[in-house]
Amino acid sequence: MGKIEMIISNLQKRKIPAKYFEKAEDAKKAILEEIKKEEVVGIGGSMTIHDMKLHEDLIKAGNPVHWHWLVEPSERNGVRQKAATADVYLTSTNALTEDGELINIDGVGNRVSGMFYGPKRVIVICGINKICSDIISGIDRIKNSACPPNAKRLGLKTPCAETGICNDCLSQDRMCNITTIINHKPMTVDLKVYIVGEELGY
Repeated sequence: MGKIEMIISNLQKRKIPAKYFEKAEDAKKAILEEIKKEEVVGIGGSMTIHDMKLHEDLIKAGNPVHWHWLVEPSERNGVRQKAATADVYLTSTNALTEDGELINIDGVGNRVSGMFYGPKRVIVICGINKICSDIISGIDRIKNSACPPNAKRLGLKTPCAETGICNDCLSQDRMCNITTIINHKPMTVDLKVYIVGEELGY
């Protein structure tokens, strides 16, 4: 059994359905076919979703899309709340262990909370660059490969934005405020994971 097959098997043991797609375009097509036109879609902050342009195709299809990245700062909290109760919630994960656990670090918390409470269905898209051997290596990956470039992209005044490595800071702009590990299917949310054989996001 290859690594991807093993991860999918381990996710399924945790009652989390999973699929593998060679290309992001293949995953995108499957997601667009899966979401009905009348369904409301919420999106958590995700460069993967942004780069795949999923939001653009959903809007063109007529789906109501709630994503705080698409509105002015003054409107973001309201949009985050609408996304939290959507029919379908789309996001990525910061790390996926070989044992099938999803690890995420968030600043506000809307993205991670939407993965396990609120929406009816959640689809998590994971590029192969997010796969890690275990929880420890997953957290290390997030703090040193995901958060620093993300902080720099957002113009945050954190040490990692300057140095490129985590300093476990207590700065005002700190984005490593909430860490979650999904060990098993959330009780009230249908969660599935789509693994893509390309590097996606941070």
